[in-house]
Amino acid sequence: MISIGALSKASGVHIETIRYYERSGLLPKPARATNGRRVYDDGDVRRLLFIRHARDLGFDLGAVRDLLQLQEQPNQSCNGAWRLASAHLEAVEGRLRLLETLRAELTRMVASCRYGRVSECHVIDALATPQFGPSAGIANCRSL
Repeated sequence: MISIGALSKASGVHIETIRYYERSGLLPKPARATNGRRVYDDGDVRRLLFIRHARDLGFDLGAVRDLLQLQEQPNQSCNGAWRLASAHLEAVEGRLRLLETLRAELTRMVASCRYGRVSECHVIDALATPQFGPSAGIANCRSL
C-alpha cells in the first residue's frame, strides 16, 4: 500500500488531480490507513496510469470513464473502444487541418513583414482584414 504522494510520483499525476478523479468517480474511493490517510494499491496505480495515458492522448473525462468501463469487461467486444478512439482520431485530424490553416496564414503574415513602420506592417494589415477565424467564416481556433 502506498500514500497519495507516492501514487502521485509513480503516475506523474498531481495530488489534487488524483483527488479530483476520486470525486468524479474515475478512481475508486481509496482505503484508509489507521491514521485516516488515503492508501493505494497496484491496481490503483495501473488505473491512474490508464487515465493519464488516455488524457495525454486527449480523451475527455467522459470518454475516459467509458473506456474504463470497457476495460472492466474484458470478454466484451472492443467495438465500443474502437468507436471512441475512431471518433477522437477524427476530431484530432480536424484540429490538425485547422492548425495547418493557421500555420499557412501565420507564415504568410510573417513572410510579408519586413520590419518597417506600423503604418506599413503587413502583420497589422492581415489582422485588420482576417482570412481566418469567425469573422472570415472559419471555425474559431481558440479551442485548440
